[in-house]
Amino acid sequence: MSNWVAPFLNRPVDAVVDLPGSKSITNRALILAALADGPSRITGTLRSRDTDLMLDGLAAIGVGVDFHSDDPTTVDITPQPLHAGAVDCGLAGTVMRFLPAVAALADGDVAFDGDEQARSRPLDTVLDALRSLGASIDGRGLPFTVHGTGSVAGGPVTIDASASSQFVSGLLLSGARFVAGVQITHSGAPVPSMPHIEMTVEMLETAGVTVDFDASSTRWSIAPTTVRAVDWAVEPDLSNAAAFLAAAPATGGRVSVPRWPVTTTQPGAAVLGILEQMGAEVDHRSDGLLTVRGSARPTAIDVDLHDVGELTPTIAALCALAEGTSTLRGITHLRGHETDRLTALSTEINRIGGDCRETADGLVITGRDRVDLHAELWRSYADHRMATAGALLGLRVEGLAVEDVETTAKTLPDFVKMWEAMAGTAS
Repeated sequence: MSNWVAPFLNRPVDAVVDLPGSKSITNRALILAALADGPSRITGTLRSRDTDLMLDGLAAIGVGVDFHSDDPTTVDITPQPLHAGAVDCGLAGTVMRFLPAVAALADGDVAFDGDEQARSRPLDTVLDALRSLGASIDGRGLPFTVHGTGSVAGGPVTIDASASSQFVSGLLLSGARFVAGVQITHSGAPVPSMPHIEMTVEMLETAGVTVDFDASSTRWSIAPTTVRAVDWAVEPDLSNAAAFLAAAPATGGRVSVPRWPVTTTQPGAAVLGILEQMGAEVDHRSDGLLTVRGSARPTAIDVDLHDVGELTPTIAALCALAEGTSTLRGITHLRGHETDRLTALSTEINRIGGDCRETADGLVITGRDRVDLHAELWRSYADHRMATAGALLGLRVEGLAVEDVETTAKTLPDFVKMWEAMAGTAS
């Protein structure tokens, strides 16, 4: 780990940032391609720690993975008989929650493990669900072993997915290959990040898998069917765009992102409306160029982030610079992410002289003028979004250092180079 002094700007930012592909789309496309009825090509593949762990995990259990020598973001996936192997999950929630259902279709034992921090992440929901669907699994969290038998009986299952939408997506992505398909009923508090499930459903339907959703009973149903091979083109990652776009209102400047989709299922797109609420201007040209312009100091907001919890660290950092008191609600589930993000954000914002307190389901942040904030070591807690939040505050707090900025490689391996280029401080 190293401490990186984030670039400080005493002027408005003015930059164009070209972002790599979406992690969420990439890892869903990889799962669907691995289970399809023929080879698929994925272009714009995000190459980050999380996606490379997914690629390595699929290859470890028999899936053909071939990269183009002249373009590492283009990968050919060839479905093959699945066999025993070992999967390193790292800290990737999509790997530890999506791949077990695939591993249950393998012929042989598949051992899962990951980083030390990952061993405390909740997995019993998806593992117990797979057991009730006919899979044999030892363990309730990392490390665990799936004893694959080549098939999964499938059928109805009731789960509590209030801790993560990934529990639903993980079962849906493989459900068409189960003998009786799958019928998932959610029972509990509202499912967070529902747009991520909508993304899963849309991608399944693109691959020829019909998903019936009964909103009245919160039930998703998939009949056993063939997953059609699809050549996927991955959109830019709009969640990774959030911190870069927030640099515009943070500094009163301008940041543009090319290739912003006209329509998308990525929850990260919601950042635009939130930035507008904080006083920024948003312009989306017909050629796909998206521009955010800040003016004076951002204004405080009261917003429910239940469906877009991944944006919380960026929005919280911006609120620490805003004029007034902001309330971020609906994000209790963030306590079960890479770290307890609510406690982490409150601790780090207060460490640099800010005013942040935790509530039962979120944060209340009273903004401070940047001259009232001071440089300290911003701890990342091995959480990529905590690291990028620190970088955002560093634009206005001279000398702020971010601990373990390398953790951003989880979803954005070139983050430091890209951030310094945006700030105009790259060597």
